[in-house]
Order: sequence, then structure tokens, then C-alpha cells
Amino acid sequence: MTDETRLAFAHPEARAAATAPEPPHDRISLRDHVVEADIGAFAEERGRRQRLCFDIVVEVAARPEGSDDDVDHILSYDRLTEAVRDELAEGRVNLLETLAEGVAKRILSHRLARRAFVRIQKLDRGPGALGVEIMRTAGDGARAETALPAFAVLLVRAGEAGRASALLSGVGEVVVICPGLPDERPLTPSMAAQWRIDLLALDQAAWLIAAADPRLSVVASRTEMDWSLRQGRPMVWAPAKMLLDAGVEALPAPDDLAALGLWLADRYGAARIIAPEELLLPAGPVAVTRRPA
Repeated sequence: MTDETRLAFAHPEARAAATAPEPPHDRISLRDHVVEADIGAFAEERGRRQRLCFDIVVEVAARPEGSDDDVDHILSYDRLTEAVRDELAEGRVNLLETLAEGVAKRILSHRLARRAFVRIQKLDRGPGALGVEIMRTAGDGARAETALPAFAVLLVRAGEAGRASALLSGVGEVVVICPGLPDERPLTPSMAAQWRIDLLALDQAAWLIAAADPRLSVVASRTEMDWSLRQGRPMVWAPAKMLLDAGVEALPAPDDLAALGLWLADRYGAARIIAPEELLLPAGPVAVTRRPA
């Protein structure tokens, strides 16, 4: 077996050792860390938790001779498990590659980390383990993150869709319109099917609102929302994709406009929610401004 073939199937620790710089860095590792997550690009994987196995090796700056025996002065093993936990908590992803990138980025944000080797395997998708492995170096793709402009979530009930453009007037922040669920939509006794139908109806409502005003764009993902925010463009939220990608966490009901708006505002950091006077909203971390009905 050639060295290339052996290393291709070896633990990331062997790969790290084979490509170590001179003088070599110290290494810490996490082996066979198994967690459950809702992940996958196929419809049959949505809403079903599956086991993931993480193997992580991190090269760290060598400790100077005479260093004290203080855990605060090293990169703790906890940072590796926390990187996995926190990246999974960000929301559902389709690809192992995306998850691995996020885990590596979190680890490399530590001042002592130099290189990160991350291997993730799906254990429940067949007779074998399906996986991906990446190596990233501190500074790879690093760039300063610019703060997003403040934005407000404007709650628009189904009967107000025709007034959405007028409701934008006088709002200082960039506006993300959260549409209400239309009354006229197909109904079915299946709760799972009805939830999907209602999400599609919300997306349709978003497109109808946007079609009436050329200033408005429809956003269905965080990337689209961030781009519109940076451009200062008002938008209408089509929530189906983002709610589906959120995985198995507690999600707002599609027919609960207040809960939808609170979920969006809290999750993505809105400055405030603009709501009709008579719409009941539970107390939450986001400020609420009332508007006339």
C-alpha cells in the first residue's frame, strides 16, 4: 500500500503528522465523538436524526518551556466538542462539507490553533460509513465581517397584503415583511401534509406581496436576506426553506403570525417588530412597535 493510499484512509492524526511543518506543532485530538443531528440533502433525511461521528485533530502553537500548568493558557479539548455542538445549534445543513467548514472555522478562531483536520462520517446512511474530511489553516478565507444594517420585521396579515407597500412608509430601518397565512388554501387531515401546504401558502403570499411593489424582493435563505440587508433593500420573507432547514427544533406554526415574526426577529437579530395594534405578541427579547390596523 502506498503512503498516499494509507494516509487517505488513516485517522486525521496520521495525516497531520505526515504533513507537519518543521519544527512540528503540538497536536490535540478528538476521536469517535458521536452525536445525533438532522442533516442531509435528501427528502428522506429531513426531520430524521442520524448519527454523525467526528474525528478532529488540531495543531497548536507549541508551549514555551517553563509554561505553567494552567488550562486557560492552552486550547482545551472542550473547544473541539463545543465547536461541534455550537455549529450544529446554528441550524440544519444539507452537506457534511458545510458542517465541517463551520466546525473548522470555530476551532481556528482560537489564537493558538494553527491547522484543523476535521472528518465527519454518517453512520446510518448505509452498510458503511459515508464521510468527508477537510484540512484548514488559520487565516484560510479569513476576512473582516461587516455588521449588518439594523432591520425591522413588519408583520402583515393576509388581509393586508395589498397595503404592504404603504406600510413601509416612515420606517427608518430596512424592512423584512413577514406575511400572514392566507385563509384560502388546500386543507387536509394529515398534520404533516398540512404543515407543508401552509408553508407553501406563506411562500406564495410572499411572492404576491413582492409582485405589487418593484422595490421588494423575496428572500428564502439567510444568504439572500443578508445580501438584501447590505443593499438596504426591503424584502418579503418566504419562510418555507428556513423553517425546514431549522431541523427538529420547536418551530412556529405557519398560521401564527406573531410566532413567525418573533422567530425571525429573535433568530436573526432584528432591531424591532412592527405589529398591528390588536395582534397579541408574547413578551420576548425584541422590541415591539405598534402600528394602526
